[in-house]
Amino acid sequence: MALAPPSYCFVAFPPRAKDGLVVFGKNSARPRDEVQEIVYFSAADHEPESKAECTYISIDQVPRTHAIVISRPAWLWGAEMGANEHGVCIANEAINAKEPAAETEALLGMDLVRLGLERGATAKEALDVIVTLLEEHGQGGNYYEDANSYHSFQSAYLIVDSEEAWVLETVGKYWAAERITEGVKCICNQLSLTTKIDAEHTELRSYAQGQGWWTGEDEFNFSEVFSPADDHLACCSGKDSLEKQEESITVQTMIDILRDKASGVCIDSESFLTTASVVSVLPQNRSSPCIHYFTGTPDPSRSIFKPFIFVDDVKLVPKAQSPCFGDDDPARKEPRFQEKPDRRHELYKAHEWARAVLESDEEQGQKLRKTMLELEKQGLEAMEEILTSNDPLDPTEVGDLFYDCVDTEIKFFK
Repeated sequence: MALAPPSYCFVAFPPRAKDGLVVFGKNSARPRDEVQEIVYFSAADHEPESKAECTYISIDQVPRTHAIVISRPAWLWGAEMGANEHGVCIANEAINAKEPAAETEALLGMDLVRLGLERGATAKEALDVIVTLLEEHGQGGNYYEDANSYHSFQSAYLIVDSEEAWVLETVGKYWAAERITEGVKCICNQLSLTTKIDAEHTELRSYAQGQGWWTGEDEFNFSEVFSPADDHLACCSGKDSLEKQEESITVQTMIDILRDKASGVCIDSESFLTTASVVSVLPQNRSSPCIHYFTGTPDPSRSIFKPFIFVDDVKLVPKAQSPCFGDDDPARKEPRFQEKPDRRHELYKAHEWARAVLESDEEQGQKLRKTMLELEKQGLEAMEEILTSNDPLDPTEVGDLFYDCVDTEIKFFK
């Protein structure tokens, strides 16, 4: 069984998070050379009987989809993480379970992230969307752009809005979920739900009994029943990082946690790298905007978190989007992945220079890092002013916010 990449997702609720804010974060660990792009899709109305063309299969489209912004591996349709215009954030984790994931092409866990964002106006709605589609279409297919090996995984999700979060863990079409409204939560690449289950597939327990994994007499513990025998349940080094924070958890705290290589939260190994990261802040006061900070580049310890706010006229950012190969894309043709096109976008290419400097030249690297952090700090301070201001947000001021940040970063690297 292939090892699931060690990604981490986090959420912190008040009073652990500061000033009535819910703070969400995710590091996406993927194959080292994979490119992630940041893509915005506006809300849209769809014709009756139209289809949503997902990574491997197409499914029935809904009459209307919400506006979303996502970070995704550039070869696929879905998303590793993202947010929608209603303040819902979702991230997923590839996980291993006793039952191997199907190799049949179906919905990827990452497709379900995007579908949940497009169709759910609250965390609970997004949960319902995901489990309904999971039961109808199943999950399966290669998680990597790789013709030489086939890696399929089960999925876990962290689904968050400003009122609550749901941890959803799936095994095939079966699932269980826990509702969270306070404290902190981390999920990673292992099952974490135990005996507190607030929603589940109607046949979950009978399925476990039928497989001989649960007697029906002991207390039902999801991760004990479904985890592989060799999985240790002390998964989250990320959990320790979050729980040991003595101060209120802020956007900066979450960014610092995502950058921490010593804890294992920021992955930089032979096979995997944190290829993109996100931090979102969701105010419980609905008059303040949700703010989503994306890197769009690998290794958060060497990247700049850039803010995005949903307004009606968001300026698209082609410099953070990978080239489009249309129907000629090797990911869309069968047999798949016979070639590997260059998917690097302009931001990624500019950032490659910065990574090289940071890795090789100590003096220049320190100067560069200091300037990068200063750029980021300016963005964080400007966003803090928006959150603490009593004045209504001027949409014309933030429509090109992410565009300008990406543009400034590229110019700075050049």
